[in-house]
Amino acid sequence: MESSRQFTQWLEAATQAALQGGAVLKKYWGNLIDIQDKAIPGDLVTEADRQSETMIVSYLKRYFPDHQILAEESGLLQTASPYLWAVDPLDGTTNYAHQYPMAAVSIGLLEKEQPVLGVIYNPFTDELFQAAKGGGAKLNHRPIHVSSIDRIDKSLLATGFAYDRRETVDNNYAEFCHFTTLSQGVRRAGAASLDLAYVACGRVDGYWERGLKPWDIAAGAILVQEAGGQVSDYDRTHLKMNSGRILATNGLLHAAMSQELYKR
Repeated sequence: MESSRQFTQWLEAATQAALQGGAVLKKYWGNLIDIQDKAIPGDLVTEADRQSETMIVSYLKRYFPDHQILAEESGLLQTASPYLWAVDPLDGTTNYAHQYPMAAVSIGLLEKEQPVLGVIYNPFTDELFQAAKGGGAKLNHRPIHVSSIDRIDKSLLATGFAYDRRETVDNNYAEFCHFTTLSQGVRRAGAASLDLAYVACGRVDGYWERGLKPWDIAAGAILVQEAGGQVSDYDRTHLKMNSGRILATNGLLHAAMSQELYKR
């Protein structure tokens, strides 16, 4: 295990990569020419995604030549290293294409499939979330902490829906309605990284979603943990990056939310 000091140094490099990717997103904001569907209708990719990813991956390769990199658009660069960077160059592409300012760069580092470092940057609100294992979580360089809400009926929650929601019965609709009834409200922002960042800074009290990829959650998971929250699979077992499912809360709501998910 690398020291906290090493992770702090790596966090600074990841931050610079995220800021560079964010500059690309600003450049193309409102100026997109090429917007395409990927394999599933509604799963969009733009020239901003591609250029942001190229910038970020090039930066990470330069500073971490031995590390693995998994990026949404270009796939896996595999090495023998136990470290893997999970990169989403533009989380919330649909929002971005519509100039809805809930979009971000998300860069997370996994050590043997466990999150140890993360940066999430929303260039449109100028909010930079950072966390490294053992070093706490920060928003614009100030410490953040999860909320103290301990009842679902007093909570504000967040969730999202996978791109294949039209074709699969495992689409999260029933859970959305159920938690909307139980809580003070459920928000659907359309960017998993920012949902997790909002749990970390106490803006929402809990978040669940399915159909996710490692690049969606790697950075946000360590943010929540370092901010004093809890992250797991729906059944409260340890978070599995390839399960597609995540439950993230302030910790106080974790058992209750897990129980409600398993009632569905």
